[in-house]
Amino acid sequence: MVTADPRVTQCPVGTIELTSLAGLALTGFAAIDALQDEMRPVFRNTEADGYWMFTDYAAILEGLQHPEWWSSSVIVPTDPNPPYQWIPVMVDPPQHAKWRQVLAEYFSPGRVKGLRDEHRRLAADLVERIAAEGSCDFVKQVARVFPSHIFLNIMGMPVERLDEFLEWEDKMLHQTGVGDEVMAIRLEGMQQVVAYFQTLIDQRRAERDPEAQDIVSAAIGWTIDGEPVSDGDLLNCLLLLFMAGLDTVASQLSYAMLHLATHPQDRARLVAEPDIIPHAVEELLRAYPIVQTARKATQDMDFHGCPVKAGDMASFPLAAAGRDEQMFDDARRVDLDRGVTRHISFGAGPHRCLGSHLARQEMAVMLEEWHRRIPEYRVTEEPVEHAGQVFGLDSLQLRWKD
Repeated sequence: MVTADPRVTQCPVGTIELTSLAGLALTGFAAIDALQDEMRPVFRNTEADGYWMFTDYAAILEGLQHPEWWSSSVIVPTDPNPPYQWIPVMVDPPQHAKWRQVLAEYFSPGRVKGLRDEHRRLAADLVERIAAEGSCDFVKQVARVFPSHIFLNIMGMPVERLDEFLEWEDKMLHQTGVGDEVMAIRLEGMQQVVAYFQTLIDQRRAERDPEAQDIVSAAIGWTIDGEPVSDGDLLNCLLLLFMAGLDTVASQLSYAMLHLATHPQDRARLVAEPDIIPHAVEELLRAYPIVQTARKATQDMDFHGCPVKAGDMASFPLAAAGRDEQMFDDARRVDLDRGVTRHISFGAGPHRCLGSHLARQEMAVMLEEWHRRIPEYRVTEEPVEHAGQVFGLDSLQLRWKD
C-alpha cells in the first residue's frame, strides 16, 4: 500500500493492475467501471510504485488538454523513466506540433477519403473468402489482417511479412505484468522493429524512387526546423507508427464485433439500416475505449482535488471517460439512437489521435462489408482479453453456419 505519502490520506486508495489485468472479455472495462463508481474523481492506485488515476470525464479531458501541466514524455504509469521515446506521442509542445505537421498529410480527411474504394475492395475480398468457411477467429483472420494491410501499404512495407511483424507487436504491447523480464521482452520487440526500419531506410536511401508515395520513402527527406531529421528520431517515429498501425484498429474493431455478436438487436439494425453504421462506429468507440494513457506532472498543483507534486505519474483511462454516467446517460450501454456524443476515445488536446479519420473509415467499411455478406453470427467460445495500456481481445471465435 502506498500510504507513506501523507497526500494519499486526502484521497481514496484502490488497486487496479492495468499491466497485468487479463481475463474474460470486458474484464478491464468492468474493473474501471467499478472503481469509477466507488472513487471519483481520483484515487491513488497502489500498482507498482503507486500513481494517481482519474475517473471522471471532466478531469481526464482537462488533463489531456494541458500538456503544460501533464507531460506526455511518459505514457505508461508504471514506467516513470522509460528508456525509449516514441515520437510524436511522447513529445511535448512546441516540438510535438512540428512532428504532427510532418505526418498530417498522410492521415488527412481528404487523403483517407480518397482511399475508401481501395479499402472497400480489400474488406469485401477478405469477407468473401471467410464467408464460405462458416466460422472464423475474427481477431486473427480479420481484425489483425484488414487494417494491417492498409497500414503496410501506407508505410511501404511488405504485406508478406505481416506474421513476423505481428510477433514483434505482441512482444512490445501484449506482455502482462511488470518487472525486468517483461521489460526485456518489450525492448527486444522494439529492437527488432528498429533494426528492420534501419535496414529499410538504408535501402530507400540507396534506391531512391522519386515517384514513391509511402511514408518510409518520404521520411528519409523529412526536416524539422530546417534540419534533416536524425536517424534516431526517425526510427522512434516509425516505431510508434508501427505499434499504432498494427494494434489499435484491430483491437477496437474486435470489441465492436464482440458487441454486435452478443447484441442481436443492434446487429439487426446495422443489417437493415447500413446508413447508420458511421454513427454506430462512434457509439461503439464511446462505449469501448481501448486506450488507457498516462502523463507525468510538470509542477505542484491541486488538480480536481488531487494534491499533485511535480514528477507524479497519473493515469487518464479513456474507458472511464467514455463510460462516465455523469457525462452520458446510461453510459455503459450502447445506444444506436444516442445523439452526437463528445467522446474522447481518440484522446484530446494536442495528442489527439492523428489516425482517427483512417480508423473510423476502416471500422465503418469493414462493418458494412461484413454485414452485407454475414448478417447472422454468434460467439462460440468465451473470448479473453489482454489489458495494459491498450485493451484487446486475444481471439473472437464466430460462427454463422451449423
